[in-house]
Amino acid sequence: MRKRKPKLRITPEDPRYGDPMVTQFVNNMMWNGKKSTALQVFYLAMDKVKQRTGEDEHEVWKKALNNVMPQVEVRSRRVGGATFQIPTEIRAKRKISIGMKWMINFARKRSGKGMSEKLAAEIIAASKNEGAAVKRKEDTHRMAEANRAFAHFRA
Repeated sequence: MRKRKPKLRITPEDPRYGDPMVTQFVNNMMWNGKKSTALQVFYLAMDKVKQRTGEDEHEVWKKALNNVMPQVEVRSRRVGGATFQIPTEIRAKRKISIGMKWMINFARKRSGKGMSEKLAAEIIAASKNEGAAVKRKEDTHRMAEANRAFAHFRA
């Protein structure tokens, strides 16, 4: 690369849990720059998670995120006129961001009233290794496993 790598920005900690990953999650969830609304929705969802599970909501959320994070993904690569799906390992930061985005998107697609309700349901489902986001991870892993024969094409 010609240019130097950009400096990594430090994500500030969130007010309630003091966890920068929560801030990253809220930033991904935010629409039209309305961070306070996104924070409100997230905290309301966390309260619902605590109420329904009776466990520490932050731990349930972390467990859910861990269950959703993919380890490998397939990347398309052209080799001699044919396009192959090549399985590649995902670096740590990308794993986290993909997991967060999947969890948020599938929460949005869920049926229910209000985003906090949907998000709470998705977090609880993901912590039990259920739900659409976990299914997406398993599908991704299955696809990588099926294309393992092309792993030698890795760049």
